[in-house]
Amino acid sequence: MKIDLLFLSCNRLHYTRYSMPALLADPSEEFSLTIWDNGSIDGSREFLDAVKDPRIVKKVFSPKNIGAYPVLSQAIAESHADLIGFVSDDLLVTPGWTRILAAAHAEVPEFGRLACWHLGPEEFDYERASHKMQTFGRHQILRHPWTNGCGLSKLKAIQDVGSFRPGESEDAYWTRIALRGHVNGFYYPLIPVEHMDYPWSKYFVFSGRFEEWLKQSWAARLNGIRTLEDAKAWHRVVLKNLLDEPWDARQYVGWRGIVRRGKDKMRRMLTGSPF
Repeated sequence: MKIDLLFLSCNRLHYTRYSMPALLADPSEEFSLTIWDNGSIDGSREFLDAVKDPRIVKKVFSPKNIGAYPVLSQAIAESHADLIGFVSDDLLVTPGWTRILAAAHAEVPEFGRLACWHLGPEEFDYERASHKMQTFGRHQILRHPWTNGCGLSKLKAIQDVGSFRPGESEDAYWTRIALRGHVNGFYYPLIPVEHMDYPWSKYFVFSGRFEEWLKQSWAARLNGIRTLEDAKAWHRVVLKNLLDEPWDARQYVGWRGIVRRGKDKMRRMLTGSPF
């Protein structure tokens, strides 16, 4: 299956020096790569401009940061591939990942989005997640409506729902795809991807400079993270959701979603947890 990949960077040369070589490490992987830099002034643009590989079909150096979602929407609109994937500059992929996911997509028409596991292999508990482990032919996944991080989606599934809506989160977008009957999930056996911007990653460059990281991390601001303990607590919430919560997208929308959010709000009130 033909694959289009988008690599998106913005002022994180300290991670891009690792993530781009890893993405190109396996020369036998077949994909067309677009590199988009969102107004970097830290040397990322110059580093990416020097990268050479026959699979790179386009490089775009935006003079300013226009945000991730407009770039993703443009990539979706311009793609004519079977599969499309997005890789941010802080993700250290496992070489060969596209080959595994593309083979699964080719054999299972129901698959919408398949993802690599970005929470650390040591965090995964098969027994705990067994209620949502599902097998399709020779392929097994941890099924869940949304799968952030690195993955491949069928372009047809994306076209079924259109591009991102204004202000829409990734979670909500992938859930819309699942609600249309497409199967989303994390491929198993897990394909690890290192999220280098997690404070516990060995690649994290802001050790001892947490306040500086908070100013640069869009995800931290979005989720109300203010301290290292907040970051760890949010990580546990995400892990609980992926391992323990239902795989059926209908449980997160409509009246079911209202009830679920109400219960979660009550839990936070009783425990005093911001998450």
